[in-house]
Amino acid sequence: MNPAHGFAAALLLGLSMTGTQAHAQQLDLTRGGPIDITARDGIEWRQVDQQVIARGDAVAVRGNVTVTGDQLIAWYRKKPAAGAQPVSQPAVSLDSDASTAGNEIYRLQAEGHVRIFTQTDEALGDKATYDLDQAVMVMTGRHLKLTTPNDVITARDDLEYWPQKHMAVARGDAVVVTNDARRVAADTLVAYTQAAVPATGGTQAAVNQAAVKTTDDPLAASGKLERVEAFGHVSVRTTTDTVTGDRGVYVPDSGMARLGGNVQITRGQNQLNGAEADVNMKTGIAKLIASNAGRVHGLVLPNDQSSKSLASDPTAKPNGKPGPTAPAGRKP
Repeated sequence: MNPAHGFAAALLLGLSMTGTQAHAQQLDLTRGGPIDITARDGIEWRQVDQQVIARGDAVAVRGNVTVTGDQLIAWYRKKPAAGAQPVSQPAVSLDSDASTAGNEIYRLQAEGHVRIFTQTDEALGDKATYDLDQAVMVMTGRHLKLTTPNDVITARDDLEYWPQKHMAVARGDAVVVTNDARRVAADTLVAYTQAAVPATGGTQAAVNQAAVKTTDDPLAASGKLERVEAFGHVSVRTTTDTVTGDRGVYVPDSGMARLGGNVQITRGQNQLNGAEADVNMKTGIAKLIASNAGRVHGLVLPNDQSSKSLASDPTAKPNGKPGPTAPAGRKP
């Protein structure tokens, strides 16, 4: 099929359903009904390359997920023979076109001004590749951003999104900001969200009722941030403190973050150093924890007003007994 120019071209790709349809409003292209593709400048089949290309304000819609970009490319392959073990869970049929009957789509790529969104979630970038076999989306380019009703994740290098694993990975100057303005930054962030509908526990009627409630509640359908793991140049900010370390874990429900490895707490001109730190993001209190074999160290300026409420005791030992105070005026 040659490209059509000057009008909107449309293509409907049927789907062979496997399992049940998800109710969540995540960016999950592996589940749903047919895929509807439209483009301003035309759609073409490349049978030798086994590609379908849509150009010019291209849009792909499957269920509640919409993908837009300057260009969309879909790769397809032969379906497994009858009785053979399928290569992947999702199987997007191309039987609507006689020249591609018996094939299935296994990868979708969007290029240029990419936006992938549902009623609640949105991902932005220059390029996105969605692997339907692995159920993972990888976004690259500038100004990478994943937005949900509960948090915003940004990254410089790439952004991975695993909807079925309820996980996102951001690399390069990665930052997550929650809807109540709590902020965690690191070289790499791994964010986990709760499943929208519990898979076990309670009666089937209760599970079905929860599924209906989730469908009606877009915020619940999006999934709640459960845990954030941070690696490399980790930074946590509260209203009064900046806490840095080599690694960290943050649990939004409790508001607690623990940082480890070369930890430093800075408040105004005051500074505390140690092995680990607990940070209460709700109260803004940071507590330094010494390692088993050493002491915490600090530089506290008496005339600095911020030192009056400094939460940590720089002379505390792991057993709670006071130890020698660090030399005044000298940074450890």
